Amino acid sequence: MAVRSYNSRREVEQYNFHPTVTLLVPLAAILLQSYLPRLFWGFTYLDLPVIVVVFFSVARRNPIIGTITGALIGLLQDALTAQSIGINGIAKSVVGYLAASIGVRVDVENTLTRVLMSFGFTLLNSLLYFFVQERILGMAVHWPFVHDLLRSLVTAVVAVPLFAILDLTKRRE
Repeated sequence: MAVRSYNSRREVEQYNFHPTVTLLVPLAAILLQSYLPRLFWGFTYLDLPVIVVVFFSVARRNPIIGTITGALIGLLQDALTAQSIGINGIAKSVVGYLAASIGVRVDVENTLTRVLMSFGFTLLNSLLYFFVQERILGMAVHWPFVHDLLRSLVTAVVAVPLFAILDLTKRRE
């Protein structure tokens, strides 16, 4: 009987996606994030692009791909808003890198882990966004901590069912 041996967790659970999913899911998240808060104020407490960056980065378990995914989603999000180009790109690049790095070491299929990751990465994204504006660009802004805390909580709650839906699009490599 042949015994199959794996060298790392990355080899066991690395996934890819159909190119249509890879293109349309981030694009839909960015468009919804750009236009829904203008129509309904409650959507300002949701960060769909962060959910997508975390999901794809964790599923692929490759820090380089996670960084590139975060950068592309962030830059496209910047292009659709009135913000400086690159702020979201920088913040989401770091989030993508860290999510992929953690995905290699932690069981990310667990619901509690997904909630904690979504909450933490949304808060980290907001902190990095503020840091880039304040320290690198020299803008005089304040960090709306309570708003971002609520945003992280709402995003974490919404992320769990979205992750379950997006899990259906995974293909084992």
